[in-house]
Amino acid sequence: MGILTWILFGLIAGAIAKMIMPGTQGGGWLMTIILGIVGAFVGGFVGSLLGWGTADSFNFKSMLLAVGGALIVLWIYGMATKKS
Repeated sequence: MGILTWILFGLIAGAIAKMIMPGTQGGGWLMTIILGIVGAFVGGFVGSLLGWGTADSFNFKSMLLAVGGALIVLWIYGMATKKS
């Protein structure tokens, strides 16, 4: 799988995570892509540690892990950029 596929996978995961957890995190579409890609890697890493699969296959379980990772990354990003 190429890097373009991972970027597309991260974009989809980031968009789904943004729909699940809308808010005023800001950043626009570029930040959504970046957070989605980072989230996909976080979800894949956690899934690999738990023995739920590998990062080299794209299936429904991989998408769930990627979206879960993107939600975690989006929440952390929101907390880090939150204005008091």
